[in-house]
Amino acid sequence: MKITALLVLKCNPEGSDPVILANAMDVSHFGYFQRSSVKEFIFFVGRTVAKRTPPGQRQSVQHEEYKVHTYNRNGLCALGFMDDHYPVRSAFSLLNQVIDEYQKNFGESWRAAQADSTQPWPYLNEALTKFQDPAEADKLLKIQRELDETKIILHKTIDSVLARGEKLDSLVEKSSDLSAASQAFKGSSPTQRLLISFVVVLKKTVDGKIVIVTCPYHSSVDCGRVVGFLLSGYLSLESKRKETRY
Repeated sequence: MKITALLVLKCNPEGSDPVILANAMDVSHFGYFQRSSVKEFIFFVGRTVAKRTPPGQRQSVQHEEYKVHTYNRNGLCALGFMDDHYPVRSAFSLLNQVIDEYQKNFGESWRAAQADSTQPWPYLNEALTKFQDPAEADKLLKIQRELDETKIILHKTIDSVLARGEKLDSLVEKSSDLSAASQAFKGSSPTQRLLISFVVVLKKTVDGKIVIVTCPYHSSVDCGRVVGFLLSGYLSLESKRKETRY
């Protein structure tokens, strides 16, 4: 079970993009060169889902390997990126607590926010660590009985939250959260993403630089085999070229 990110956002009733008031992330389980793009996509998907969560509503949205849970309380929205194994009730109990704590610390000052905040909020970072264990969130359920009576709208995919005629790819192109590199990576097929990692290995070697690898495999053993295979093939080819020259 894993919580990757927690966000607090101001959702604007006029339909403009939500403002990020606070965020906490743990992207250490991603490859070093993927982390920047992962953070950008968390902001992008977070805004996309929060914008489409009406006041008073809770939603769970599946996006690739994530479950994105969101709760909009009168325009103040808490959102969490979690894996499929994190219990839904525990997730919403946590989001309810996050909003309570935010209002306790900042009152109604969030209503005047016009731009994303870059100031850290220690509580959110502590919550990200503490509530990796759903049992901690379950303790809150004993107090928060309202979850029993609140309907949670479950969407199978993020596409089902989009308005008619909206396409995720077009939102990606318009997003200010995503760099050009992240947009290109999002638009590529799984096979192309695999090849991108291989190209990094070969390019670094051809240029004579230190080999830096971003490998799509979850297993370090598989990753090592792939890299070893590529490098041995390249070095073998270079050796034959040198023999031909002489």
